[in-house]
Order: sequence, then structure tokens, then C-alpha cells
Amino acid sequence: MPTAIAKPGALLISPSDHTLILIDHQSQMAFATKSIDPVLLRSNTALVAEAAAGFGVSTILTTVAEKSFSGPIFPEISAAFPGKAALDRTSMNTWEDAQVIAEVNRIGKARLVIAGLWTSVCIVGPTLSAIDQGFEVYVIADACGDVTDEAHERAMERMIQAGARPMTSLQYLLELQRDWARGETYELTTGIAKRFGGGYGLGIIYAKSMFGASEGH
Repeated sequence: MPTAIAKPGALLISPSDHTLILIDHQSQMAFATKSIDPVLLRSNTALVAEAAAGFGVSTILTTVAEKSFSGPIFPEISAAFPGKAALDRTSMNTWEDAQVIAEVNRIGKARLVIAGLWTSVCIVGPTLSAIDQGFEVYVIADACGDVTDEAHERAMERMIQAGARPMTSLQYLLELQRDWARGETYELTTGIAKRFGGGYGLGIIYAKSMFGASEGH
């Protein structure tokens, strides 16, 4: 029988062990996204972006044909990373873009967390390509979307079969925090949850307002 040890498992992410790549969260791509409500998509994307920025996660922003077709990146991402330029591409597969790959290599982390539009094209491409080259890839499923439920679900299945690990936006935030005793990021985490965490965020607001509750005590 193995011996239990009070320490996190190696498959859990931490702020310093991965690079987040946000791909093509743009107006034109969102117009045709039907697998998730656009309001929820924007909220989930904002939660991920704010979490990454707040915890100091190395992050790459990338767009496709921003000026000529797909339009600007979601303002929620720009707000989280003020002044950070998105790398604009022509390739549907981010992993085939030399400037993106140069940034991945400059940062130098073998674990990637990816989200974007559309799941079946712009997320499948880099995920399968990165896995093929030995990278470990997590996909934030509810910060992705596609033209149909079927397209999104089959894309997620295809990536999981290849070894990608699925997660959700709220899971991403809470895994970065992971311990409510970490006081230095407590207000950051609960603040992001209150703004973008849906019913969970409302619960935090209620508990704090009504009887001063705190997860760490």
C-alpha cells in the first residue's frame, strides 16, 4: 500500500509551471460560436485572463487576421493584460506560426494551458501539434467554443484521446490558489470569483456581506 503524503500531485498546475496560450478570442470567431452562450464565454475567458495576470502566469495572446477579418481580441483579455500585444497570425494552427513558437521557446515551459475559438480548428491544431512534440497540454473547455455542440464535443474528445487534459475556467482559478491559507492571493482569487464566478461568486458576496465568512477560517 502506498504511503499518503500531504503534498499536491504533480498533475496539478501551479502559477509558475505552465504557459497559458489564449487563441483567437475575437469578435468574428465569437459570432459563429454556438456551443456556449457568448456572455458565458466572455465571463469564463475574463476569469482565466484575470487569474493568469493576477498570479503572474507566463501568457501568450494570439489572434488570426485581426485587422483584415476577425476583429479585436475580447476587451476582457485586453483589460487583464494592458499593453500586451497579441501575436497576429495567418495560420489556423497557432503551432505553425514562427513568432508564437519563438515565444513558447523563449518562455521555456513544457506544460501548456490552452483556450480559444474554435475548439475544432484553432485549439485542436496547436494541442495535437504540441503533444506530438512532447509538450503536456491542458485545455480549458469552457473558455473554448465552436460552431455546434457536436464540433466542440468531438474536438475535446479527439484532444483527450491524444493525451490532453481538460479543465474548466473556475477550476483553473482555484487550482492556482489551491489553499485558502495563502493570504497573499486570497483577495485576488475571491475578487475574480465575485466578478466572473457566476453563482459561486454570488455565494461569496452573500457570505461575506451577511456574516463576514471567509474560506480560510
